Amino acid sequence: MNVAQFQNNLIAWYQAEKRDLPWRQNKDAYRIWVSEVMLQQTRVDTVIPYFNRFIEQYPTMADFAAADEEKILKMWEGLGYYSRVRNLHHATRDVVTKYGGIVPADLATMKRLKGVGDYTAGAVLSIAYDLPVPAVDGNVMRVYARLFGIEADTFLPASKKVFEQKVSETIAYDDPSSFNQGLMELGALICTPARPQCLICPVSEHCKAFEQGKTDVLPVKSKKKKAKDQFVVTAVIKNSRGEVLLQKRPEKGLLAGLWEFPSIEVGAAEKQQLGHAQFGMTGMLGFSLVDFRQMVQLKHVFTHLIWHIVGYAAECEAVPEVGSPMQWVSVVDIGGYALPVPHQKVFAAYLQNA
Repeated sequence: MNVAQFQNNLIAWYQAEKRDLPWRQNKDAYRIWVSEVMLQQTRVDTVIPYFNRFIEQYPTMADFAAADEEKILKMWEGLGYYSRVRNLHHATRDVVTKYGGIVPADLATMKRLKGVGDYTAGAVLSIAYDLPVPAVDGNVMRVYARLFGIEADTFLPASKKVFEQKVSETIAYDDPSSFNQGLMELGALICTPARPQCLICPVSEHCKAFEQGKTDVLPVKSKKKKAKDQFVVTAVIKNSRGEVLLQKRPEKGLLAGLWEFPSIEVGAAEKQQLGHAQFGMTGMLGFSLVDFRQMVQLKHVFTHLIWHIVGYAAECEAVPEVGSPMQWVSVVDIGGYALPVPHQKVFAAYLQNA
């Protein structure tokens, strides 16, 4: 490969064809950092409105670092992978207190911040500060697997080092920002997983997979483990004041710190048995429920887990005392609590059937 020509072709194409995205308006490291965290495992079209609202609410890193976590989680609602924003919040607080609110322009320092790995550090430092640091994600691994005929299994964590080394060897030192963004853009728009558009690819003349007819077999990617099925019963429970019961999830683990309606895990055969669901919910809460009725069934897919949810509505007499992590909340105030998407759907079904 003529590396210099490859760099020139890629950068020229990127400069001419790059999408007009809100985080590309300037080289503010904070804005770039926020966008890269949002874009992890989330589509660009989904991220844009979230990013705009986020920056409007928290225009500077100091604004975000000082923000209340509950409000941050509520703003993030719907993006999923909530640990991303919790880590970002923690990391920006460190930057404000330790580095005067300026994102450190040093790879080792950046990677010491909570939640910042090789990709995020490389993306922020190369785009904001023009440092020649690789930013290797799934898109870039796919592009490089095809360009150089690399057959390392991209699903294996150890393979990432192979791609990082190759990007380091070929990165454009005179414009690493455009080079890295060009790779990202190429993977998103042209060198896609299925049916890559090789005939309009700006670097196809440098591509081994195109030359050898291997674009359909590269990159090599072993199959993921099958997601685990989990069967869940959840209930919107109303007291005599018209309030509903919420419980806060643990501070660690899946959907950490979010609010949800009381839920119990059941077996596959039990998930649609009303009597079993009511008995299990009563046993967990410690008070009796009446008018227990099914509202909705839905499925929600996480990376390694699939929730099969049956949502019920129920009522209780008076206002039973509940302790942390539960609390009674007015229906009109539910909107101020960060709920996972499946529980938003359960609540929507409740309102529809009220």
